[in-house]
Amino acid sequence: MARKQHISETPATQLLRARGIAFTEHPYEYVEHGGAQHSAAVLGFDPFTVVKTLVMQDQDAKPLLVLMHGNRTVSTKNLARQIGTKSVEPCKPDVANRHSGYLVGGTSPFGTKRDMPVYIESTILDLPKIAINGGRRGYLVAIDPRVCVTLLCAKPVQCALAE
Repeated sequence: MARKQHISETPATQLLRARGIAFTEHPYEYVEHGGAQHSAAVLGFDPFTVVKTLVMQDQDAKPLLVLMHGNRTVSTKNLARQIGTKSVEPCKPDVANRHSGYLVGGTSPFGTKRDMPVYIESTILDLPKIAINGGRRGYLVAIDPRVCVTLLCAKPVQCALAE
């Protein structure tokens, strides 16, 4: 019988365990710029159910998180309109790392260094389960998507564009 791979805790998994949130762990071989499409292919998941965590900022450089389907992109124009800001743009990687406390490619919405508003594409909430980053490159956790609303106070938005 193969021994289960030991996966060390991250701030994200510590938070989920502390709150009694059920999740399963899914490590995979990380590839630079592989993104959600790569992790979905390696793990055999539908890319629509793999949720990426994007660190963005408004016109005043105030950070925010956007949770989006792995095979969709964010319409920053639609997002800005829905959240009542003039504009929204992705943060540069070093800025995103500073805000979240995670390396880009390993950003989880759970256990971030800084509290930020979280926005979730509304159709994600219709899924029975999602795979989302667990706080490390090459590591997803599968959870009920409604946890994002209850734990993170994520606000549903409609800003997805097909990739």
